[in-house]
Amino acid sequence: MNGELAWQNNSINSFYDGRGLMKYRKLGRTGFEVSDIAHGLWGMGGWSGSDDKQSLAALQMAIDAGCNFFDSAWGYGEGKSDALLGQIIAANPGKRLYAASKIPPKNLQWPAKPSYKYQDVFPTKHVFHFANAIREKLGTESIDVLQFHAWDDSWAEEAEFRETVEKLKSDGLIRSFGLSLNRWEPANGIKAIRTGLVDAVQVIYNIFDQSPEDELFPVCDEFNVGVIARVPLDEGSLGGNLTFDTKFPEGDWRGGYFGPENLKNTVERVEELKKIIPSGMTLPEMALRFILSNPTASTTIVGMRKPEHVKGNIAASDARPLDQALLKELKNHRWDREPAPWSD
Repeated sequence: MNGELAWQNNSINSFYDGRGLMKYRKLGRTGFEVSDIAHGLWGMGGWSGSDDKQSLAALQMAIDAGCNFFDSAWGYGEGKSDALLGQIIAANPGKRLYAASKIPPKNLQWPAKPSYKYQDVFPTKHVFHFANAIREKLGTESIDVLQFHAWDDSWAEEAEFRETVEKLKSDGLIRSFGLSLNRWEPANGIKAIRTGLVDAVQVIYNIFDQSPEDELFPVCDEFNVGVIARVPLDEGSLGGNLTFDTKFPEGDWRGGYFGPENLKNTVERVEELKKIIPSGMTLPEMALRFILSNPTASTTIVGMRKPEHVKGNIAASDARPLDQALLKELKNHRWDREPAPWSD
C-alpha cells in the first residue's frame, strides 16, 4: 500500500477515507490527538501464528483507515514489535504516527509487587538502556509515550523514580511518560498520578472489567491524565468465538489465561452477553463501543494481527456511543476479579 490518502492536521478530530469516520481524542495533557481505536502489537511480537508480512499489511491498512496510535513493548518478542512499528513508521513519512512502548522490569516479574524494591525493578541505568534500545528499533529520536511495563504504588515517592522520569524528558528521549497498571489493580497507580510525573496510564477496561471507573478514572480526569484502555476484548473472549473445548497452541499465553480456572466461567458469561446484543451489532463491536462510550477513555488498544481484523475493529470508531439503556444493562455484566497466577 502506498499510503496515498490525504491526511489533515492534528487540530481536527475526525478522518474520512471513504469507508468510515475515524474519531480522535486528546491523550490527556500530552496534547496528542490520537485515534480512539489504537493498534496493539503484542500478538505480532509474541503470539503463535503471527507472520511479519501479514502484520505489516495489517498495520498499513489501519494507518490508511486513519489509525495513528500504536502500542508496543520491548517484551513483545524482545524488541520485535518495536522493530515492526519502526518499519511501518519509516514506510509512512509525513504522517504523524504516535508510538507507545514499554520498558520491561529488570527482575522480569509481572505483576509488580510491593515486596519488590524499586531499585531492583526500574533502576535508572536499566531504564535508559531500554529507552535507547526502543528508540533504535523505532528509528525515532524521541518516544511519544514510554511506559513502565509494571508498577506498584509503593514506589511513587522514590526519589530515583522522579529523577529518572524528569531526565528522560529533559534529555529528549521521551515526549511523555506513562504506566501500564497491573491486571485487575486499577487503583494501584493513583499515588503515582498524584506525583505529577505520569501523563498517561494503560489499564484493563472492558465490559467485564469496569472497576477503573470507581477510583482511577476520576483521578485521571482531575489530573488530565490520558487513559489507554487495554484488553478491550478480554484477551479474545469478547470476540465471541470461545467454546468450552477451546485449546491454544503450545507456548501461546492465552492457553494459560483460558485454562481450567477461567475458561468455563468466561464462556458462560460471554453466552449471557450474547443474549443482549442489539440486532445488527456484533459482540466485538458492542465491546469496543462500550469503552468508547466513556469520555475518560482516550483510546482503546485492539490487537489486529491480520488485515481482516482491521476493518471491523476500526469501524467501531465510526459508530455512535451505545444508548443509555444498553449501557445500564451492561453494568450488570461487571465481573470483579482478583489477580491470580494464571492471569499474570
